[in-house]
Amino acid sequence: MGNWIINNGLTSFILVIWMGINIFLFVWFYFFYDLGDEYFYTRHLLGSALAWARAPAAVLNFNCLLILLPVCRNLLSLLRGSFMCCGRTMRKQLDKNLSFHKLVAYMIALMTAVHLIAHLLNVEWYNNNRRGVYDKLSIALSNLPDEENTTYLNPIRRTDLAAQQTPTYFVFTTIAGLTGVIITLALILIITSSMEVIRRSYFEVFWYTHHLFVIFFIGLVFHGAGFIVRKQQTTDPPHNFTLCKDRSEDWGRIPECPVPQFVGGPAQTWWWVIGPMILYICERMLRFIRYMQRVSYRKIVMHPSKVLELQLVKDGFHMEVGQYVFLNCPAISQLEWHPFTMTSAPEEDFFSVHIRSAGDWTDKLIDIMQKLPEGEQGPKMGVDGPFGTASEDVFDYEVSMLVGAGIGVTPFASILKSIWYKFKISNPKLRTRKIYFYWLCRETHAFEWFADLLQGLEKEMEERGMMDFLTYKLFLTGWDQDLRYTEGINFDKDTDVVTGLKQKTNYGRPAWDKEFEQVRKENPTSVVGTFLCGPAVLATVLGKKCAKYSDVDPRKTKFYFNKENF
Repeated sequence: MGNWIINNGLTSFILVIWMGINIFLFVWFYFFYDLGDEYFYTRHLLGSALAWARAPAAVLNFNCLLILLPVCRNLLSLLRGSFMCCGRTMRKQLDKNLSFHKLVAYMIALMTAVHLIAHLLNVEWYNNNRRGVYDKLSIALSNLPDEENTTYLNPIRRTDLAAQQTPTYFVFTTIAGLTGVIITLALILIITSSMEVIRRSYFEVFWYTHHLFVIFFIGLVFHGAGFIVRKQQTTDPPHNFTLCKDRSEDWGRIPECPVPQFVGGPAQTWWWVIGPMILYICERMLRFIRYMQRVSYRKIVMHPSKVLELQLVKDGFHMEVGQYVFLNCPAISQLEWHPFTMTSAPEEDFFSVHIRSAGDWTDKLIDIMQKLPEGEQGPKMGVDGPFGTASEDVFDYEVSMLVGAGIGVTPFASILKSIWYKFKISNPKLRTRKIYFYWLCRETHAFEWFADLLQGLEKEMEERGMMDFLTYKLFLTGWDQDLRYTEGINFDKDTDVVTGLKQKTNYGRPAWDKEFEQVRKENPTSVVGTFLCGPAVLATVLGKKCAKYSDVDPRKTKFYFNKENF
């Protein structure tokens, strides 16, 4: 249990607080509408469906306040910089922004479903009361006239058979009904297009459909302006429902029972969402300003396995290791922005990204770059960033384990390059005294573009007598028998036949228990930062291993798990 708390304690505490607020809002507003005197007559028409509609609405307001904040990238980077004085555990929470964004979205979807079902029942019961299906009091409440929009209670009021206001007509002709339909349809499209299979295979569908959130928020702000849910207001003399509810035929005839007056409550959603909406608008304005800044190409390199390297230059651009940028190429799409981890080091006078063929946008970009004449500048490129990630904290740990899968090696390319530059200085000031680097690839060609950097590091460490500083292991997870045979007959060579490095390539997947046990044995009293840029399945495995091999005793080894999230 103690091992689990080291990596997940603060995250779990934040989630408990979030869930606690959701539960509190639901319960508070449920009983407010279910027990409040001003809603006695409204409850008589609608029953418990009134509370079941309004309680989810309160939870929706709270979560709609939160949903935009995790995707305000510049705000998160600002907070990360502000938290540098705080513990690394606090900064790690910002790296879970997309996971929290999804969790909030699930809550919005659930509360929308409850809210929608309850209001469908409300409309049906309003209609039944209008038709006189129930008791005398219900008929009296439904027949109250509309005088300056303050008196009536039942919004479905017309009783003449020639022009009956059906529930369907009511839903599609009122502000509350029409906006409710629009925002529900927008939410369904947003959620369904966010499914993993759609996002991975048809990113453009996900990207464009996700921007329906603009319509969702506009509809949300106006949704409560219809004043459909109404409450009794104070009259002079006062209308006492306890005395008058059984004497509806005497309303307005005797002083004790004046005609009850009702009013719709003010639209409250905009109180909740106006702040996040302003922040997000500022975020988009800042992105547009950055988009307009000129970016020039220093070098365009096409590596094996369809990996494109872009070396870019932008005035005033400053980065840290492991950070990422969003790129936009108007020649492909005016609206699409895609995240890429930078592979350059802060010590270099340019910044670079390595882009693997992984969809329509990347395929089109690679195709454009391949057709360019030698030495020619590429198409206009918009750059937003840089933005911080967990990898920024690599040098805050005494020992770091870096795990990259495929193109997921990119943040660690930046880190290893920075180490190389730091060791060019006579006495580099590093808190980190040991780095373990693991790279998992499916095919041999994927090693080629990165091998030069590792060879340079090997040489630098050897010259300085610091071969113990960096331990790296390469794993080829997809291999055939012929390749293994070639490796076998060349086992006595100084360098690996696949990478040309002194460190031999391993075949198959790492035995993580063995690796963690070795790291713990070699660093018995250290705090070890474990960093992953790779698939969710591997993240689950490494997260469990960090918990398994950590010890709550401060005198023993502890593993902190960090994962890149986009």
